[in-house]
Amino acid sequence: EGAVLLTETVQLGSGRNDSWTREQVEIEIHSKLGTSQAIWLKRGLTRDYDEFGTRGHVDIVACFSDANTILFHDQQNPEHPDFEVSKEVRRTLESFPQFKLIPVPAPKTLTDDEGWVDYSYINHYIVNGAVILCAFNDENDAVAKKVLEGAYPGRKIVLVDARELFARGGGIHCITQQQPA
Repeated sequence: EGAVLLTETVQLGSGRNDSWTREQVEIEIHSKLGTSQAIWLKRGLTRDYDEFGTRGHVDIVACFSDANTILFHDQQNPEHPDFEVSKEVRRTLESFPQFKLIPVPAPKTLTDDEGWVDYSYINHYIVNGAVILCAFNDENDAVAKKVLEGAYPGRKIVLVDARELFARGGGIHCITQQQPA
């Protein structure tokens, strides 16, 4: 309904639009998506800057569940580097009071064989009558399912193990990209 979520490190990042201003990016995005308001987040999750990462794609950080509601990744463990990222994202989103904000707790798993994980329940896909939700064999899988049941009333929440996808730099949303009209 006119708003788009963006990360600075993607839209203004090296190798992408590093010579563009925010205003130039917004003009281009709005012309392609039909949006009129850009909500800029500073960066993505920490591991997303590793070899297989996207350098900050928003689809593991925050998303709209409807025109008035934003779900955001909430890393609750202060030992994880995304704890600070989550706090910064929350502060930024709170500056847009027209939106209801719903924190979605990060999985309790903090690391894998490669280091800090960027496991995120924000990276989900909406289909007819359901939401396909990343799962990580983690105790917060059930918590995230419950949160998304509230955010998407009337839809079945289907958990799919996404650890192998995340190990290769993506998630459920990443492998199911839609095309704008």
